[in-house]
Amino acid sequence: MTLRSDGNVLDHYQAMELAVSALLIDKGYFTEDDMAAEIDAMAKRTPEIGARVVAQAWTDPDFKARLLEDGTGACESIGLDMGPTRLMVVESTADVHNVIVCTLCSCFPRMLMGIPPDWYKSKDYRSRVVREPRVVLKEFGTEPGADVDVRVHDNSADMRYLVLPKRPDGTDGMSREELAKLVTRDSMIGVKIVEAP
Repeated sequence: MTLRSDGNVLDHYQAMELAVSALLIDKGYFTEDDMAAEIDAMAKRTPEIGARVVAQAWTDPDFKARLLEDGTGACESIGLDMGPTRLMVVESTADVHNVIVCTLCSCFPRMLMGIPPDWYKSKDYRSRVVREPRVVLKEFGTEPGADVDVRVHDNSADMRYLVLPKRPDGTDGMSREELAKLVTRDSMIGVKIVEAP
Protein backbone atom coordinates (compact mmCIF):
# COMPACT_ATOMS: atom_id res chain seq x y z
CA MET A 1 0.00 0.00 0.00
CA THR A 2 1.28 3.46 -0.96
CA LEU A 3 0.21 6.54 0.93
CA ARG A 4 0.12 10.10 -0.37
CA SER A 5 1.54 12.87 1.78
CA ASP A 6 -2.04 13.72 2.89
CA GLY A 7 -2.50 10.17 4.20
CA ASN A 8 -4.82 8.95 1.41
CA VAL A 9 -4.06 5.64 -0.30
CA LEU A 10 -2.88 5.73 -3.92
CA ASP A 11 -4.35 3.32 -6.42
CA HIS A 12 -2.05 1.23 -8.63
CA TYR A 13 -1.97 3.75 -11.49
CA GLN A 14 -1.33 6.73 -9.23
CA ALA A 15 1.56 4.90 -7.57
CA MET A 16 2.96 3.93 -11.00
CA GLU A 17 2.67 7.54 -12.21
CA LEU A 18 4.65 8.80 -9.23
CA ALA A 19 7.27 6.08 -9.60
CA VAL A 20 7.77 6.65 -13.34
CA SER A 21 7.90 10.45 -13.05
CA ALA A 22 10.43 10.17 -10.17
CA LEU A 23 12.57 7.83 -12.29
CA LEU A 24 12.47 10.14 -15.32
CA ILE A 25 13.40 13.13 -13.16
CA ASP A 26 16.21 11.12 -11.54
CA LYS A 27 17.55 10.09 -15.00
CA GLY A 28 17.52 13.72 -16.13
CA TYR A 29 14.86 13.51 -18.86
CA PHE A 30 13.12 16.51 -17.30
CA THR A 31 13.04 18.39 -14.01
CA GLU A 32 10.33 18.77 -11.41
CA ASP A 33 9.94 22.36 -12.62
CA ASP A 34 9.48 21.12 -16.23
CA MET A 35 6.79 18.72 -15.06
CA ALA A 36 5.03 21.40 -13.00
CA ALA A 37 5.11 23.80 -15.98
CA GLU A 38 3.57 21.18 -18.29
CA ILE A 39 0.84 20.37 -15.77
CA ASP A 40 0.11 24.10 -15.45
CA ALA A 41 -0.03 24.47 -19.27
CA MET A 42 -2.45 21.53 -19.53
CA ALA A 43 -4.69 23.04 -16.86
CA LYS A 44 -4.97 26.23 -18.93
CA ARG A 45 -6.40 24.33 -21.92
CA THR A 46 -10.16 24.75 -21.68
CA PRO A 47 -13.18 24.67 -24.02
CA GLU A 48 -13.17 28.48 -23.96
CA ILE A 49 -10.17 28.40 -26.31
CA GLY A 50 -12.07 26.37 -28.89
CA ALA A 51 -15.16 28.53 -28.37
CA ARG A 52 -13.15 31.62 -29.32
CA VAL A 53 -11.96 29.84 -32.48
CA VAL A 54 -15.56 28.98 -33.40
CA ALA A 55 -16.78 32.52 -32.74
CA GLN A 56 -14.00 33.92 -34.90
CA ALA A 57 -14.96 31.54 -37.72
CA TRP A 58 -18.59 32.64 -37.43
CA THR A 59 -17.63 36.32 -37.72
CA ASP A 60 -14.63 36.24 -40.08
CA PRO A 61 -15.24 34.50 -43.43
CA ASP A 62 -11.55 34.50 -44.37
CA PHE A 63 -10.56 32.86 -41.09
CA LYS A 64 -13.38 30.32 -41.50
CA ALA A 65 -12.13 29.37 -44.97
CA ARG A 66 -8.58 28.91 -43.63
CA LEU A 67 -9.88 26.93 -40.64
CA LEU A 68 -11.79 24.50 -42.84
CA GLU A 69 -8.84 24.12 -45.21
CA ASP A 70 -6.05 23.88 -42.62
CA GLY A 71 -7.25 23.84 -39.02
CA THR A 72 -3.76 23.68 -37.56
CA GLY A 73 -2.45 26.57 -39.63
CA ALA A 74 -5.49 28.75 -38.99
CA CYS A 75 -5.24 28.25 -35.23
CA GLU A 76 -1.52 28.92 -35.25
CA SER A 77 -2.17 32.13 -37.25
CA ILE A 78 -4.06 33.49 -34.22
CA GLY A 79 -1.37 32.49 -31.74
CA LEU A 80 -2.52 29.04 -30.62
CA ASP A 81 0.19 26.39 -30.19
CA MET A 82 -1.19 23.27 -31.81
CA GLY A 83 1.87 21.08 -31.31
CA PRO A 84 2.52 18.23 -33.75
CA THR A 85 -1.12 17.21 -34.09
CA ARG A 86 -3.01 17.93 -37.32
CA LEU A 87 -6.38 19.58 -36.72
CA MET A 88 -9.26 18.87 -39.10
CA VAL A 89 -12.32 21.10 -38.78
CA VAL A 90 -15.69 19.87 -40.03
CA GLU A 91 -18.62 22.24 -40.38
CA SER A 92 -22.14 21.39 -39.31
CA THR A 93 -24.76 23.04 -41.51
CA ALA A 94 -28.50 22.82 -42.14
CA ASP A 95 -27.80 19.68 -44.20
CA VAL A 96 -24.95 18.01 -42.28
CA HIS A 97 -24.43 17.31 -38.58
CA ASN A 98 -20.94 16.22 -37.51
CA VAL A 99 -19.89 14.40 -34.36
CA ILE A 100 -16.44 13.25 -33.23
CA VAL A 101 -15.20 10.18 -31.41
CA CYS A 102 -12.01 8.25 -30.82
CA THR A 103 -12.89 4.59 -31.23
CA LEU A 104 -9.54 3.28 -30.02
CA CYS A 105 -8.93 5.33 -26.89
CA SER A 106 -9.64 8.98 -26.08
CA CYS A 107 -7.76 11.12 -28.63
CA PHE A 108 -9.22 14.60 -28.27
CA PRO A 109 -8.32 18.13 -29.41
CA ARG A 110 -7.04 18.97 -25.91
CA MET A 111 -5.18 22.04 -27.14
CA LEU A 112 -8.56 23.63 -27.89
CA MET A 113 -10.90 21.91 -25.44
CA GLY A 114 -8.86 20.66 -22.50
CA ILE A 115 -9.48 17.28 -20.93
CA PRO A 116 -12.16 15.13 -22.57
CA PRO A 117 -15.31 14.37 -20.58
CA ASP A 118 -15.55 10.93 -18.99
CA TRP A 119 -18.44 9.88 -21.25
CA TYR A 120 -16.28 10.62 -24.34
CA LYS A 121 -13.69 8.13 -23.09
CA SER A 122 -16.27 5.45 -22.23
CA LYS A 123 -16.42 2.25 -24.25
CA ASP A 124 -20.18 2.74 -24.57
CA TYR A 125 -19.90 6.08 -26.38
CA ARG A 126 -16.88 5.02 -28.47
CA SER A 127 -18.56 1.88 -29.77
CA ARG A 128 -22.14 3.09 -30.14
CA VAL A 129 -21.74 6.51 -31.78
CA VAL A 130 -20.24 4.94 -34.91
CA ARG A 131 -22.99 2.30 -35.15
CA GLU A 132 -26.03 4.28 -34.09
CA PRO A 133 -25.12 7.97 -34.06
CA ARG A 134 -28.71 9.23 -34.12
CA VAL A 135 -29.61 7.14 -31.07
CA VAL A 136 -26.58 8.42 -29.16
CA LEU A 137 -27.25 12.03 -30.20
CA LYS A 138 -30.86 11.69 -29.04
CA GLU A 139 -29.58 10.64 -25.60
CA PHE A 140 -27.82 14.04 -25.49
CA GLY A 141 -31.04 15.78 -26.52
CA THR A 142 -29.88 16.36 -30.10
CA GLU A 143 -32.16 15.21 -32.90
CA PRO A 144 -31.05 16.19 -36.41
CA GLY A 145 -33.92 16.01 -38.90
CA ALA A 146 -34.33 12.92 -41.07
CA ASP A 147 -33.05 14.92 -44.06
CA VAL A 148 -29.82 15.87 -42.23
CA ASP A 149 -26.76 13.75 -42.99
CA VAL A 150 -25.06 12.67 -39.72
CA ARG A 151 -21.32 12.14 -40.12
CA VAL A 152 -19.05 10.57 -37.49
CA HIS A 153 -15.34 11.46 -37.52
CA ASP A 154 -12.76 9.29 -35.75
CA ASN A 155 -9.81 11.02 -34.07
CA SER A 156 -6.44 9.33 -34.27
CA ALA A 157 -3.00 9.61 -32.67
CA ASP A 158 -1.81 12.17 -35.24
CA MET A 159 -5.07 13.88 -36.23
CA ARG A 160 -7.87 15.49 -34.23
CA TYR A 161 -11.27 16.75 -35.34
CA LEU A 162 -13.12 19.82 -34.17
CA VAL A 163 -16.76 20.41 -35.07
CA LEU A 164 -17.53 23.93 -36.26
CA PRO A 165 -21.14 24.04 -35.03
CA LYS A 166 -23.88 25.70 -37.04
CA ARG A 167 -24.29 29.29 -35.91
CA PRO A 168 -27.75 29.69 -34.38
CA ASP A 169 -30.30 31.92 -36.05
CA GLY A 170 -30.95 35.25 -34.37
CA THR A 171 -27.32 35.92 -33.39
CA ASP A 172 -26.38 38.38 -36.15
CA GLY A 173 -26.01 41.35 -33.81
CA MET A 174 -23.91 39.53 -31.23
CA SER A 175 -20.23 40.30 -30.66
CA ARG A 176 -17.54 37.67 -31.05
CA GLU A 177 -17.21 37.51 -27.25
CA GLU A 178 -20.97 37.01 -26.82
CA LEU A 179 -20.98 34.29 -29.46
CA ALA A 180 -18.07 32.48 -27.81
CA LYS A 181 -20.11 32.24 -24.60
CA LEU A 182 -22.78 30.25 -26.47
CA VAL A 183 -20.31 27.61 -27.68
CA THR A 184 -19.85 24.58 -25.42
CA ARG A 185 -17.39 21.71 -25.37
CA ASP A 186 -20.24 19.36 -26.29
CA SER A 187 -21.19 21.45 -29.33
CA MET A 188 -17.58 21.25 -30.58
CA ILE A 189 -17.74 17.46 -30.13
CA GLY A 190 -21.06 17.51 -31.96
CA VAL A 191 -23.34 15.90 -29.40
CA LYS A 192 -25.11 19.22 -28.78
CA ILE A 193 -26.12 22.11 -31.00
CA VAL A 194 -25.51 25.73 -30.14
CA GLU A 195 -28.67 27.46 -29.00
CA ALA A 196 -29.48 31.16 -29.34
CA PRO A 197 -29.90 32.93 -25.98
